[in-house]
Amino acid sequence: MVQLSERPGVKQITSLQDKFIYEVGAMYDAENRFLEAQQMMWQCCQNNQCKSLIETHIRETEQQIRNLEQVFSTLKQQPQRVTCEAAAGVISDGQKFMLLAANNPTILDLGLAGVQSKVEHFEIACYRGLITVAERMGQQEVVQLLQQNLHQEEQTAQKIDQLIPQLLQAAQSGNGKTTKSR
Repeated sequence: MVQLSERPGVKQITSLQDKFIYEVGAMYDAENRFLEAQQMMWQCCQNNQCKSLIETHIRETEQQIRNLEQVFSTLKQQPQRVTCEAAAGVISDGQKFMLLAANNPTILDLGLAGVQSKVEHFEIACYRGLITVAERMGQQEVVQLLQQNLHQEEQTAQKIDQLIPQLLQAAQSGNGKTTKSR
């Protein structure tokens, strides 16, 4: 179990506002981590459609980070990253997969799309939760900023989920060097 003393700079959460700011900080950390990871994925990706999708989402993620900074500003807070262990874990799993599949570009592309899909669905869940709280707090400007981010995440998830069957077919057709399970 994590002890508060292990987290310098993190204060007790005693109100809905504290909870919300904490969660925005975690999302701010997650988006920054995901931006770095997407840049690495883009370099490794061989599939042009997947690469283009990642490239577009890199620009969107940069805007989402700016939107989160605006959320902090609207709440009269300094942007502060709160370590998002879930984001760190998904990225770590993705990096491990990238190393293990590095010699097979077709499988690597399929895995990168799968990791990106996990990231998008995680972000969708987080933004939906943040929007619900912001609505309850009466923070309409914050709601609008978060809805912009949510909309982009939903669109990206849909595009990735449409691309995965094509990548899977390429992997199964022999380009992935494995057509049968053991």
